[in-house]
Amino acid sequence: MQNGNSGLLAVDVGNTNIHFGLWRENSWQLSWRARTIAEKMPDEYAVLLRNFLSSADMSYSLITGVVIGSVVPPLTSAFVEMVQRYIGIDPLVVTNKTNTGVRIEIEQPEQAGADRIINSAAVVALYGGPAIVIDFGTATTFDVVSRDGAYSGGAIAPGIVVAHDALVSRTARLHKVDLVPPPNPIGKNTIHAMQSGIFWGYVSLVEGLVTRIKASMNEPDIKVIATGGLAPLFQQHTTMIDTIAPELTLDGLRIIYEINQNKQ
Repeated sequence: MQNGNSGLLAVDVGNTNIHFGLWRENSWQLSWRARTIAEKMPDEYAVLLRNFLSSADMSYSLITGVVIGSVVPPLTSAFVEMVQRYIGIDPLVVTNKTNTGVRIEIEQPEQAGADRIINSAAVVALYGGPAIVIDFGTATTFDVVSRDGAYSGGAIAPGIVVAHDALVSRTARLHKVDLVPPPNPIGKNTIHAMQSGIFWGYVSLVEGLVTRIKASMNEPDIKVIATGGLAPLFQQHTTMIDTIAPELTLDGLRIIYEINQNKQ
């Protein structure tokens, strides 16, 4: 466990963004994001991290533990090297073999993304099962946590931004639009027609998958917890989402780190 004066750095490396969080005195003292650039060197990320800490009058010396969850292999090694060189400690890198407090009950555990395992660990610890975790990221993932706290699998769909960009890039006369609901599902112009198809189509995707997953789980009182930047927007337009957890992945990283510290 971290004591009151120490800091735990959690690093969530996604395909689009890297989410940093500094846990200190039982709360996230800092939380910030940077764009994922796989070609960046460890030294470049070290400078970025130092600048973030300096902006809050903090420094590397405050960090006594680091936990990393990554779905971008080249950056996993880059961050490990950065932490070892500049902070002087060995980080905990979450994989399917890490003690997360969650059983992984899928056919090929080594293929489970670290983010999906981490989110499931957070849900087990903070909310309990049965639950469905929706993470609105580059991909939108739907992950199932059983009543007895196991990660049971789920579904992966293209993220709404990916779907939008694919549509625009493959059509000659369609251009980028804001990802918000139009005034009416029946679009009276091209912009509103695109917004209807993309936004309401995506809401329907969420509602349809959650309905089918719940039917397959065959359990009462299934909680639906959403995270990711667009989660609050979707919650406004569907009754399928029960709880928004903006820091769910960071919380999962913190929980996994604490489990492994206690084991030691």
